[in-house]
Amino acid sequence: MKRAEQVTFGGGGGLDRAAHLRTDAAALDAAWTSPQAQVLLMWRGKPLARRAEDANLPCGLAWTAPDHPLAASRRDTALFLGLTPGGAPCFACDISGWQPEGLDPDALNSFADASEQQHPDLPPAHVFAELRRVMTRLTPLEAELASTAKAMLAWHRSHRFCACCGAPSDVAQAGWQRICPACKAPHFPRTDPVVIMLITHGDSVLMGRSPGWPEGMYSLLAGFVEPGETLEAAVRREVLEETGVKVGRVSYLSSQPWAFPMSLMFGCAGEALSRGITIDPSEIEDALWVSRQEMMTVFAGEHPVLKPAREGAIAHFLLKNWLADTLD
Repeated sequence: MKRAEQVTFGGGGGLDRAAHLRTDAAALDAAWTSPQAQVLLMWRGKPLARRAEDANLPCGLAWTAPDHPLAASRRDTALFLGLTPGGAPCFACDISGWQPEGLDPDALNSFADASEQQHPDLPPAHVFAELRRVMTRLTPLEAELASTAKAMLAWHRSHRFCACCGAPSDVAQAGWQRICPACKAPHFPRTDPVVIMLITHGDSVLMGRSPGWPEGMYSLLAGFVEPGETLEAAVRREVLEETGVKVGRVSYLSSQPWAFPMSLMFGCAGEALSRGITIDPSEIEDALWVSRQEMMTVFAGEHPVLKPAREGAIAHFLLKNWLADTLD
């Protein structure tokens, strides 16, 4: 797919991950104290974003100096993200231990968290915002940095103990590894492979919705790849399990890092062998075929029932290219 890397979080910003520096303590210290160094603060998976005076939403990442107390106090567990095209070292620090006043837990757990948190030790225009809410307002470089930080810090929160012996593990390699001090077992970040499928039959595409989604929201079918399974087999299995539709030819289109919490979405195209739908209610709530003409009205915001897929998600990207006939 010629436009594959234009997907949100798909790179293109020129980030140099500089993996060779992760084991060089002196180089990392020099990077941390560099006048160009910048730190991205994260709170419960939300990156710190900056709000323009006339913006309804934050419009970019907000960076903090390494000597700011919120960053300096977390130097030992800081995640080294890499170097910008201009050579600026980028780090991320997790301040999830901070408890904002008047925090509404229900807002944080909602499907589309629109709440923002402002730390009293940071500028008023700097707020922690849900990444999915601001992802389309970030530059390609900012999107890659934010998604990397979110996924990696989520991995650290869920892998604090050694999977071999159960002892607490330590952060190593500038955040890109954990080491068990008891049994010396190394642990590396995990990424969960997920297939998301543009399944077509003639001039129609198969759409589905999960329980709890906002009214009118439908998207492409998706599912985790199982051990010992190819992407093609996962596409056919997931579509059959969820809708009873058999799929023939499958091809790869594009991928998207999806840090919710730490997945890699493999966008695939599949040709349905039939149109009959039999839903598994334990998998999805509903599924239907949508014609190309009808999908155009969905994207135009004129459909009486269906809402377009979330902008910035690979489902939106694939459907948009399907409508434009630019998948090849």
